[in-house]
Amino acid sequence: MQRVITYGTFDLLHYGHINLLKRAKEFGDYLIVALSTDEFNAGKGKKSYFPYEKRKQLLEALRYVDLVIPEETWEQKRSDVELYHIDHFVMGSDWKGKFDDLSDLCEVHYLPRTPEISTTKIKRDLKI
Repeated sequence: MQRVITYGTFDLLHYGHINLLKRAKEFGDYLIVALSTDEFNAGKGKKSYFPYEKRKQLLEALRYVDLVIPEETWEQKRSDVELYHIDHFVMGSDWKGKFDDLSDLCEVHYLPRTPEISTTKIKRDLKI
């Protein structure tokens, strides 16, 4: 079984998120989403519209997602890859090169983002 992991906040779930998760799942049989906690986001200066538990429920309802785990620190990625026996690490292309150090443990992939949509754009358009 090929295991895949991706990371993100996934706030205001939209079709760009769905595209990313669908393409991530195509790398394997089992997709794990490490979902940024509210506390971790606060440390990054971000505030989600929906709290962690609601964002987790939304992700768990998607057919592409097999498991949702909390992302609590930047440093946990290496230990997650080892703990969950990950074969493919997948992130959006805006992170290109940032996680290449994991390539000694698994294949690292950077996927193009859906260009016309983002949570930031939705918040800006809605003035949230």
